[in-house]
Amino acid sequence: MPGKRITDHQVHKYKQHRNQHSQVAAAAKAGISERSARRIEQAQSQPSQRPTRNWRTREDPLSSVWDSEVVPLLQTDVHLNAVTLLEELQRRYPGQWDTNVLRTLQRRMRLWRAQFGAEREVYFAQVHPPGRQGISDFTVADALNVEIAGALFKHRLYQFALAHSGWRHVMVIDTGESFLALSTGLQAALWALGGSPEERRTDSLSAAFNNLAEQEELTQRYADLCRHYGLRATRCNPGQSNENGSIEARNNSLKKALDQALRLRGTRGFETRADYEAFVDTVVQRMNARVAKLLATERTMLKPLPTRRTAEFEEIPARVSKFAIFTLKGVLYSVPSQLIGYRLMVRQYDQHVEGWLGGQCVVSLPRARPVEGQRVGRSIDYRHLVGALKRKPGAFARWVLRDAAFPRAVYRQTWERLSAQRPEREACKTMVGLLVLAADGHEAQLAQELQQLIELDQLPDLSALSLLLQPPSADVPPVVVKLPTLAGYDELFGVAA
Repeated sequence: MPGKRITDHQVHKYKQHRNQHSQVAAAAKAGISERSARRIEQAQSQPSQRPTRNWRTREDPLSSVWDSEVVPLLQTDVHLNAVTLLEELQRRYPGQWDTNVLRTLQRRMRLWRAQFGAEREVYFAQVHPPGRQGISDFTVADALNVEIAGALFKHRLYQFALAHSGWRHVMVIDTGESFLALSTGLQAALWALGGSPEERRTDSLSAAFNNLAEQEELTQRYADLCRHYGLRATRCNPGQSNENGSIEARNNSLKKALDQALRLRGTRGFETRADYEAFVDTVVQRMNARVAKLLATERTMLKPLPTRRTAEFEEIPARVSKFAIFTLKGVLYSVPSQLIGYRLMVRQYDQHVEGWLGGQCVVSLPRARPVEGQRVGRSIDYRHLVGALKRKPGAFARWVLRDAAFPRAVYRQTWERLSAQRPEREACKTMVGLLVLAADGHEAQLAQELQQLIELDQLPDLSALSLLLQPPSADVPPVVVKLPTLAGYDELFGVAA
């Protein structure tokens, strides 16, 4: 090709073809010109044996400023780029330097940095013996654009992997990089693995906390967790993700595998979070199947697990207010009205919270998080408060937590239509009556009926819906009980005698 130097291999191929073909044909087969072929036949040596050219074929456009202007600037700061230096030359010498010398300047600067530039960071590949190191990290998975029940699901993935075999365990997290999420994910991974490695390595966890006091508390709790499983905790330096490169690479491969599986699935929507978690588990199991042999070897080197897990919850006291509400870390939770005034010991897990009183769990609720546009999160179960609303239906219209109490979107749509077309008192009584029906075990069936009424542009009739949802009466056949006569007892005495 024009502009390319002829190699020894091309010369060898040309001479092979020249024994059987003409000069023109042999040159074409070797990929060289006929003129180059004539020079090869006249030359006495291979191209690689010829002296290297040490003279310039054209004038150096930077000769007047390279040593006097450019090099001193590079010695001052090696991170200056060619565009900046060219603009500086144009400022110092107006009209003398055109942009067509930019590529020449870039090549000269690259060569100068290779010879005289600062030392660059060197990375050292590491050997990972089986059973020695487990690595873990959180990774943001919002780019997957997963939807749960039609709403975008912003979440992270906590991934634990073995450095030797590459076996991994993944848990879906939507609470941020908290210690609770870390503890739950790590313990789930170790128990799924069936053993623990010698060392657990992670990145700096301080990003999940706001102040030094919380960071110190994390250090103690994290140390207790690692001690429980016999792990030696190590961490990479802040901002040095390459020190935890094994898990960073696996984060990328995990998200790429999930993205491809979602594309193959044809949709990124799931009915429930449990469906999405099952999907993630399926993808991870397929990835783990590739390392089954290495895992079998590594499992023999793992340490046994303790007899039980350590606590996967955080205990926080909370008092139930007169509104049948308690507040936990900026989130409002409803409870049955019987608990008003009591002080609960609330156990906060990664996905739910439990209220304990006198050593017994008296209420369990899904854990809530603030959504966009809300200052606080809300987890309101209408079943806890429907009895009180039945006695005070007029309070429903301007109840502060009204919108959070609707069990499904269709109930909210029904209330909007009722409040717009009926008097307030009547709308409240009808809506509370619908919630009473839903609390009696008809939530899903009633939601279907309400959806049909919305499509027909009709308002719900509480009496008609009550009759429709009323369980059918069972047909009990008549039973005739016939009492025996006293004479029959006399006959029994006669038989016994």
